[in-house]
Amino acid sequence: MARVKGGTVTRARRKKILKQAEGYFGSKHLLFKTAKEQVLHSLRYAYNSRRLVKRDFRKLWIKRINAACHLNGISYSKFMDGLKKSGIEINRKMLSEIAINDPKAFTGLVETAKAAR
Repeated sequence: MARVKGGTVTRARRKKILKQAEGYFGSKHLLFKTAKEQVLHSLRYAYNSRRLVKRDFRKLWIKRINAACHLNGISYSKFMDGLKKSGIEINRKMLSEIAINDPKAFTGLVETAKAAR
């Protein structure tokens, strides 16, 4: 059986990694070994960040709702409890949008929540 050299496969694999490493600082976009290490780290950071974004947005929505609640004279926890007791199921993203774009509607929600408590 003839010997098979894997030059084209190896070159393609290395080119793929170096293509992903474009724009990295220093030798991290030039040398295969350092580029591979950095690409692996970058992929891990990207994976983790996709999960962290969800947490960060939820925190932001809660802060916006809390600020709008305090303008209407109720705390966030009492507002959410009142909504739950009145059977209104709106997620925090939508509540935050309502608080920003339609303060009158948000005030109506606050009154509903106060009445349910």
